[in-house]
Amino acid sequence: MDFKFPKEVFNILDKFQKANYQIYIVGGAVRDLLMEKGVKDWDFTTDAKPEEILKIFPEGVYGNSFGTVIIPEKNIHYDKGRDQSLVEITTMRKEGDYRDYRHPTNVSWTDKIADDLSRRDFTINAIALSVILGSEATPEPNQTRDSGQAHLAGASAKRARMTLVDPFSGQQDIKNKLIKAVGNPNLRFEEDALRLMRAIRFSTQLGFNIEEKTFEAIKQNASLIKNIAWERIRDELFKILAAENSYDGILKLREAGILQIILPELEKCFGLKQEGPKHSRVYDIGEHSLLTLKYCPAKDPLTRLASLLHDVGKPDTVTIDKTGNVTFYNHDVYGGRKVTTIARRFNLSNKQADKLYRLVRWHMFSVSENQTDSAIRRFIKNAGIENLDDMMALRIGDRLGGGTQKEVSWRMEKFQQKIAAVLKKPFTISDLKINGHDVMKVLNIKPGPKVGEILNKLFEEVLKDSSKNRREYLLGRIKVYAPN
Repeated sequence: MDFKFPKEVFNILDKFQKANYQIYIVGGAVRDLLMEKGVKDWDFTTDAKPEEILKIFPEGVYGNSFGTVIIPEKNIHYDKGRDQSLVEITTMRKEGDYRDYRHPTNVSWTDKIADDLSRRDFTINAIALSVILGSEATPEPNQTRDSGQAHLAGASAKRARMTLVDPFSGQQDIKNKLIKAVGNPNLRFEEDALRLMRAIRFSTQLGFNIEEKTFEAIKQNASLIKNIAWERIRDELFKILAAENSYDGILKLREAGILQIILPELEKCFGLKQEGPKHSRVYDIGEHSLLTLKYCPAKDPLTRLASLLHDVGKPDTVTIDKTGNVTFYNHDVYGGRKVTTIARRFNLSNKQADKLYRLVRWHMFSVSENQTDSAIRRFIKNAGIENLDDMMALRIGDRLGGGTQKEVSWRMEKFQQKIAAVLKKPFTISDLKINGHDVMKVLNIKPGPKVGEILNKLFEEVLKDSSKNRREYLLGRIKVYAPN
């Protein structure tokens, strides 16, 4: 197999080999090369100690106990137009016992690549690639195979000899599309509980199955996820939600017992049916939530999270009337409160938390063809102009996830047309034909809250009737709202 490498990779390999150090490409880069996918991040391991790496790259950054030196972009000499990401070069290491289900108590350096690979999480990530410039590599028995030639991307003149080091049959697992732990899966997950979600994330992103013993170990150790920081859990969850097969990933999280721990609000929706004389839904609320995610056309993981959580307020609002009909009045209000709590749990930014709240709180908007401009404006204000497309995507997922065959009803089409028309008209206070200076001049008052109050009242008039947004009219209305 022939691989093409960007110039910066050859530059790094060349520098280490000239300094007489071993240097290997490792991790996801090797996996992606074998799968003939574009490599986004290039990681390396070497027998050079961190201080020796810094001699090769003096401006490298080293501030950890795990032997990883980060090379700033300006030292890598990227080809023009290439994506630029930091390169990590880590000293080959062995690890002691783990503490807090996340970090090893100690690490020690090694010059054997097999030792370094044995500490990694999954077999597909435990493959190293040796690229020897100007000479042939010497394979290690039972661990390597000749892999052919390496070529500089865009130039066939520069060649090198490649050798794969694969002590755990990761290539076979890639071929079989299988996520399998290195060695004893229980030990791997006890060492680092985040691997519980990483296994499911890789499975989701790559479309691989999880090997039976590995998945059993995930289920047995699911409770260990409680030891992981919420930021780390959030990042893995968002990577799962961003994947094309996010629905399958969330199903695996629930089957493993992890979803119930990180999103207990959602788990309460399973088994709760919406049924009765006025309902014909065949799914319970939890199943409907999963299907809403599945059919939501948005690619944004936060919008997908909102689609998954849009009905989390229903368990707290369920009522059954005399006819046996089940209702969930104000579940959107309760849902908004719940996702605010979830946003804090996952340490979302204020902007992310606001978007999640708006999408869940206002997802029950009416799409009557008879709505006034002022009603449309209220909806836009509540949802946020920047969230309108995502709100529509959530509604599509909600419809299809409820068994409806058509993505958009004719009423929704009319509603979207009205939104487009309203957005062309004045929408914010700054669009008024007068401003605060006009209010102060007419009333001969100084800056203060009264100025804003008057502008808000005038703006409410314009929301109801945009034809009133005329300077003469608004100037004449200022004294009507003036303080006594």
